[in-house]
Amino acid sequence: MLVLTRKVDQSIMIGDHIRVVVVDVRGDQVKLGIDAPRDVMVHRQEIYQEIQAENQRAALKKQVDLGSLEKVVRRSEP
Repeated sequence: MLVLTRKVDQSIMIGDHIRVVVVDVRGDQVKLGIDAPRDVMVHRQEIYQEIQAENQRAALKKQVDLGSLEKVVRRSEP
């Protein structure tokens, strides 16, 4: 892990397109601003972990047989 010291309004670059700026420091909280391209998803770690867990749950669910579903729908039509 790389550990850097930055002050308010100072930033770091991740690659060529992501900039992380220290916006504010109050007590034990640090506010960061993240400037990244729209196609780069940025999440807090706990939210990212929830998304990953939900994706795993969804992958384990049985897939719906669309052919069977179509037959059921056609039978219920007048």
